[in-house]
Amino acid sequence: MTTLLFLLEEPSARDLLEGLLPRLLPGHTVLMYLVFEGKQDLERNVTRKIQGWQRPDTRFVVLRDQDAGDCRAVKAQLASLVPPERRSLTTIRVACRELESWALGDWAAVAKAFDRPRLTDLDRRSTYRSPDALHNPVVELRKHVPSYQKRDGARRLGPLLTPERNRSRSFQLFCRTIITLAH
Repeated sequence: MTTLLFLLEEPSARDLLEGLLPRLLPGHTVLMYLVFEGKQDLERNVTRKIQGWQRPDTRFVVLRDQDAGDCRAVKAQLASLVPPERRSLTTIRVACRELESWALGDWAAVAKAFDRPRLTDLDRRSTYRSPDALHNPVVELRKHVPSYQKRDGARRLGPLLTPERNRSRSFQLFCRTIITLAH
């Protein structure tokens, strides 16, 4: 039995993954989450948490938003924090720019989650063809769903986001990686 332990920078990431991952992974995969209070807390504690983890057959997945940083630099910084003896068991993934980019890559899911059918057509706009490149995805999302809140939105969207139709490359890579780790 494989255990995937997700080390996450914020509760909304857990909310989204709890809706998404059970649809993607085989039933024998055990999913566990360690949620931190922001990226600084994650970076300050990731070494200790991975080093001290005792459950056998665990793979570690560190997920953090890119925010304004350089994606490669963020990933390299996180990788440097992983204890050397656990590096082969650890995967680092960066949500480019934020988890909301994953939502902007799947307007059909957003339309359904917020009961706004007309939002489905936004996937045709050139602005949203590459959601990972948008500088402030949460602002873009709030333009169309003014009431959007991170945790509520993540809970609504997690069960609806679909890798096959999602235009976010970081979301697609994340999903492919997790499926591979679980098998």
